[in-house]
Amino acid sequence: MRKADLVTAIADKTGVAKVDVLVALETFFKEVKGSLADGENVYIRGFGSFVIKKRAKKIGRHIKRNEAIEIPEHFIPSFKPAKVFVDQVKSNVTELPDEDED
Repeated sequence: MRKADLVTAIADKTGVAKVDVLVALETFFKEVKGSLADGENVYIRGFGSFVIKKRAKKIGRHIKRNEAIEIPEHFIPSFKPAKVFVDQVKSNVTELPDEDED
């Protein structure tokens, strides 16, 4: 499902205009990204948590020059689904759909 499909599904189920759904969805994404960029996690009960994870510094390899480089510690965004969400997926999904179908 792409963002356009999500907007259409929400608009169909709620009766709200697609443009309004798109604005609300874009605002949601912007707020989540802004909160994470400010160092604040976002918790949505029953859905999951958007959190910041710390990656320790490590030694990597520059493939073209075949030399070791140091990758400094950094922070990345991550999503942790809620237990209710995980249980729902486990009980309903029996196999993955084909990736080729659109």
